[in-house]
Amino acid sequence: QVQLVESGGGLVQAGGSLRLSCVASGIPFAIYRMGWYRQAPGKQRELVASITNGVSTNYADSVKGRFTISRDNANRSVYLQMSSLNVEDTAVYYCYAGFFTTEYWGQGTQVTVSS
Repeated sequence: QVQLVESGGGLVQAGGSLRLSCVASGIPFAIYRMGWYRQAPGKQRELVASITNGVSTNYADSVKGRFTISRDNANRSVYLQMSSLNVEDTAVYYCYAGFFTTEYWGQGTQVTVSS
């Protein structure tokens, strides 16, 4: 059974920081591309950041320079360090694992940034 379990969401003031974590089980983690997506109310789900099995990273323009994605294959985990948060970052954040046409999603963790 595949599981992606996120943690680390919460309420933070604008300008603050949060670190999201996602632990995967049931997949050969090291070969999967991992990522974080988010969905704000009334908006489509969008890519925030991704990291390949070769640790190449990709970021949405809106988070470049503020967010950092990283992975720890030994602990089957992917992280999203978020800094300089603003109210536009408020959303449910989802962990993603992909390998060719196979993909899995976590249940999501809420991040709320107050002004």
